[in-house]
Amino acid sequence: MSFLTSAPTPVPTTRDYALLLLLGAIWGSSFLLIKVAVATVPPVTVAAGRIVVGAIFIAAVLALQRKPLPSDGRIWAKLALMGTVGTVLPFALISWGETHIDSGLAAILMSAVPIMTIMMAHFLRSGEKITAGKIAALVFGGSGVIVLIGPDALAGIGQDLLGQLAILGATWCYAVNSLTARQLTGLSPETVTLGMLVTAALVAIPLSLVLDRPWQIEASPLSLLAIVTLGVLPTSIGYLIAVRIIASAGAGFASLNNYLVPLFGVGWGIALLGEELQPRAALALMLIFIGVTAPRAFPALRSLVERRLAP
Repeated sequence: MSFLTSAPTPVPTTRDYALLLLLGAIWGSSFLLIKVAVATVPPVTVAAGRIVVGAIFIAAVLALQRKPLPSDGRIWAKLALMGTVGTVLPFALISWGETHIDSGLAAILMSAVPIMTIMMAHFLRSGEKITAGKIAALVFGGSGVIVLIGPDALAGIGQDLLGQLAILGATWCYAVNSLTARQLTGLSPETVTLGMLVTAALVAIPLSLVLDRPWQIEASPLSLLAIVTLGVLPTSIGYLIAVRIIASAGAGFASLNNYLVPLFGVGWGIALLGEELQPRAALALMLIFIGVTAPRAFPALRSLVERRLAP
């Protein structure tokens, strides 16, 4: 299956940035919700539960819209890739990884998603080459995440290698997912999301039954609520927004939400858990802002310079 295409990637619009901020706010709640869910429910079952809840939610939306599902087998092959490699595998890897490493380190490692996505897009999509703006986005955005979480979190690197490799593996999965979604821009976001979640459920449910034996789990009401919330917000609504951004501005730009996720994650912790706001958050916000706006700011600046230098 080839990802190579000559379709150009447009410069992100104001709407794309608004959706990116909304996606960061929604996905920023994931780490907190996962921590609550895995307290009494095994990781694979958490992944299966949120996928099933998300699929039911999107199916209801599509039923109201009366939109049919695709019949082309090639499209379903791509949806199956998104459902397995792009959904089940990273959900399980992140959930398992967070049982072994601190959530702060997990957030820093997840900021590798833009690097993975932009690098893969450069080689596999002729319309998404690496630019100065994208390099600036990676440098400033990644620095902002490290400042936000705190360099102390990096001290855990190497102490639980398997847990860290699990999170890094999830970043590769998300890069594959974004590039595959870019190939399905002719479908509605609801159709892509439902197809992905249905195929994901076909894999996640048997895995949960075999590995976790969920009928023996004594799940707390709080963990169950966290799984339902994960299914509705980060899984279904979050992926709907992500597919829209990918179709409009490209996989590389959409991946920059991973710099916003830990920023909003800290915000949710302050708002819901009463955590203290650290002074470094202001510096992190500035760095992440520069990083996220770089893909749009650099082309505009280059155009301005060229006009000034033109004879």
